[in-house]
Amino acid sequence: MKVNKIHVFLLIIVSFFFLWSLIKPAHYPIWILEVAPSVLALIIIFFLYKKLKFTTLTYCIIALLTILTFIGGHYTYDDVPLFDWLQNHYDLKRNHYDRFGHFMKGLLAIVIREVLLINTPLSIGKWVQFIAISITLAIAALYEIVEWSAGKIANRETKDFVGAQGDIWDAQWDMSLTLLGSIIALLLLTSWHNKFIQKR
Repeated sequence: MKVNKIHVFLLIIVSFFFLWSLIKPAHYPIWILEVAPSVLALIIIFFLYKKLKFTTLTYCIIALLTILTFIGGHYTYDDVPLFDWLQNHYDLKRNHYDRFGHFMKGLLAIVIREVLLINTPLSIGKWVQFIAISITLAIAALYEIVEWSAGKIANRETKDFVGAQGDIWDAQWDMSLTLLGSIIALLLLTSWHNKFIQKR
């Protein structure tokens, strides 16, 4: 099977960010907890590349979300420099990188949509959209549970790991932003995604 050059380029870029993220992160234990799920997902995608080949759009989304995770793991989600600058410049109450990251995770709806269209009898339509949003929200909720559990097991302050920054409603905000991001992603990218799927 011919390997797409764009996919190779994406792998190189993601590998570069992984190595950068690995070098002197703010806290290695937190880095491992934050980065490990993305690395595991990449390994699975890599080994299943020939059997379950996604569209280039989906690989771009996976690469983007992985890179965002590597950045957050390197600095910790409440100390990403650009968002520290935004916080100080606009007198915001918190560093919003964590919020931004969860909003961007709404792009997973496109990935899930593709998995559904490729591996189930479902066809393009409203049911696929609804199920993709539902699964994306379920993943967001599961992630919050895992974050909370890991924080308790590690006996660390929540803000050190999940970027809650003292907000007791942080989990609810994160899930809501992922839901909003998934709806917007499907509204903006569905037609484009359909064209990619038809070319598979």
